[in-house]
Amino acid sequence: MASVKGQEWYQADDVAEEYDDKRFSRGGQLIDRREKRAVLDAIMPVENRNVLEIACGTGRFTVLLADQGADVVGLDISTAMLQQGRAKAGRIEQEGTLEFLRGDAGRLPFPDDHFDTVIAMRFFHLADDPEAFLREMRRVSREQIVFDTFNRFSARSVYNWALPMGSRLYSKSEVSALLAKTDLTLVDVEDDFLVPYGLYRSIPNALASPIRALDTAVGGRPITDHFASVSYWNTRLR
Repeated sequence: MASVKGQEWYQADDVAEEYDDKRFSRGGQLIDRREKRAVLDAIMPVENRNVLEIACGTGRFTVLLADQGADVVGLDISTAMLQQGRAKAGRIEQEGTLEFLRGDAGRLPFPDDHFDTVIAMRFFHLADDPEAFLREMRRVSREQIVFDTFNRFSARSVYNWALPMGSRLYSKSEVSALLAKTDLTLVDVEDDFLVPYGLYRSIPNALASPIRALDTAVGGRPITDHFASVSYWNTRLR
């Protein structure tokens, strides 16, 4: 069965407790905002949609979608991460339903065609066998799969070796081949962040905002898509 890099590191209590603060505070708030917009744009309208998020972590997207009226299941291998997600969910009143489950993304505990949409954010860069995971996601979805990838020809490739678990970096042609092998049709792909995530996380929001404005202006030109750090993929079942 397919595996994921760094499972022991990811499941540690201290990693879960600090996960949001380290990645989505300071300039990381801009990353959080952009990723949430990518997910919402892909699956609108959200209300009454039946959604599975694999590798849901601390529930950033599961809580957001339940708040918008979706019926959501968040699945993760880490008990510590799920505890953070449940605490986050307890602080808001959801329009939809929300359930957190501990489970393996490579062996999803659901019947075929069970969800309208399956999402996987911040996941495929850790997948040793992305095709196997994508096939399992496709099995339990009856309509749509949304995910992101970190890109090979980007600034992330410069410091990828220094990350705790590294990252699997993808070319556009590699993802296109994965979609073809798993009988998925590309609806849309959005490319973003010429400036890598690591820089945004390391500086205050006041400093990150003008950098982001420049990044967005330059990154909006078609010629720069090839060098974007991340791509957000919206796909449908054939």
